[in-house]
Amino acid sequence: MIGGQRMEIGVFLPVSGRAAGPEVLTQAAQTAERLGYDAVWSADRVVTPWRIDTPYPYASDNVFIVPPDRPFFDSMACLSFLAARTERVRLGISVLVLPYRHPLYWARLATTIDHLSRGRFVMGVGIGWMREEFAALGVRYEDRGRLTDEQLEAVQVLLREEHCTYQGEHYRFRDVSFLPKAFQEHLPIWVGGEGRPARRRAGRFGDAWFPYFVEITPGELRDAYQDVRAAANDAGRDADAVALTCCAAIEMTGADVAQDPRRLRGSVAQLREALDAYRRAGVAHLALQFMVPRWPERLAQMETFAEEVLPQLRSG
Repeated sequence: MIGGQRMEIGVFLPVSGRAAGPEVLTQAAQTAERLGYDAVWSADRVVTPWRIDTPYPYASDNVFIVPPDRPFFDSMACLSFLAARTERVRLGISVLVLPYRHPLYWARLATTIDHLSRGRFVMGVGIGWMREEFAALGVRYEDRGRLTDEQLEAVQVLLREEHCTYQGEHYRFRDVSFLPKAFQEHLPIWVGGEGRPARRRAGRFGDAWFPYFVEITPGELRDAYQDVRAAANDAGRDADAVALTCCAAIEMTGADVAQDPRRLRGSVAQLREALDAYRRAGVAHLALQFMVPRWPERLAQMETFAEEVLPQLRSG
């Protein structure tokens, strides 16, 4: 259903930076759960090179936001840890870079977290962007799309079959057992990425398209989503079964500021209006990254948002 649905709101976890650690992660997830956020999201990084020349596509200045001298915790380990410290909030990753890992390995982690959380896990996936990290891991950057497509094919076998066999160009296994399957009837896989190949991938394999645009209007996002639906139809799937979801940076200001429909920035009243446009565009879930450098201020913004913005989104 487009335009009349309830839009879920998630929030990114502090898995990196000086504040990252078990106490802050627990506080973040439990606070999000208490305040009524629908999900908490971890980001993914294996290593951070000291020099990064690849433009970072998720910041307006194209500079990666976590310096190499700051901690960056493992995305899946954080969610496993939080599965025991939360009860209701969904636990998601935005997004796991599949080419960095073998599908047999990350699929086992995914189903384990799904069981430990009793069906609250959301598997966000992507192909990656940082050439230097690919080089450090010995993976060809140019192969990342094909590697990801094969992995998503292989994982469908692992999640559905008792005797699992897959033969691809890059991955192959024969007659292996894979248990546990997902705790949920169907493990949700949300496909990240912004370009046309990512949209086609989401339509072929995903339960949702889950991009992170630095600047986009809700209308532009909805238009791009039509490529996802077309790809789902081409693959013989139900296009309505692939949700429109997205991530977005958000900046809360104390007073009204000039509005740009391509960004979430403004006062509480302005953000209410801007976010309602996403709901009306058919976005089913919006994962918010509060752009505040220090954790105490970020926590305060999470609380203000939950008290003053969430109720209107839920009643709209």
